[in-house]
Amino acid sequence: MRTFIPKNMRLLPPEAKRVFAGVIFDTYQWQQKMFDGSFSTFEMLKRPDTVEVIALKGERIIVLEQEQPTLGSFRSLPGGRSDIEGEDELQAAKREMLEETGMRFERWKLLRAVQPHSKIDWVVYTFCADGFLGQDAQALDAGEKITITEWTFEEVKHNVEDPKFYIPRDIFRKARSLEELKALPDLLST
Repeated sequence: MRTFIPKNMRLLPPEAKRVFAGVIFDTYQWQQKMFDGSFSTFEMLKRPDTVEVIALKGERIIVLEQEQPTLGSFRSLPGGRSDIEGEDELQAAKREMLEETGMRFERWKLLRAVQPHSKIDWVVYTFCADGFLGQDAQALDAGEKITITEWTFEEVKHNVEDPKFYIPRDIFRKARSLEELKALPDLLST
């Protein structure tokens, strides 16, 4: 359940009908009136939104060393799919953070919400979590192997162009320090 929709997002039209239901992607079609008055079938994919978390544990950023069956080894921020009915993007971010790291944080803010592809009804939400409260055991999915690491801002920035590091590059290119990262505005309060 989305509570924040990015400006200029291309959503599925209300008349679109699902013609294929996949595990992650569904395909929708609708009749679109053309400029000459004729109609053509248009289609678009829909998938669960994605959440990712820049988690600040003191002066360190939580980075996951992961391995998944189809992706092999890579690094990422904590996150995953927002695929539980009735769950909003913040609830999904907190759940994914807890599942992948066991960590809980006091303060959360939404830094970014983007639609990566105009032909897919899908939003990637990037949150910043601060105020570390504690850590329990991980609750990983069967297809996840995750090691939790803590990096300095400079280490993250140094690795921002690594293609095996799945990270919101635009945020780390923009922020020149941890202080600038922390000072980025919360989209939910603007």
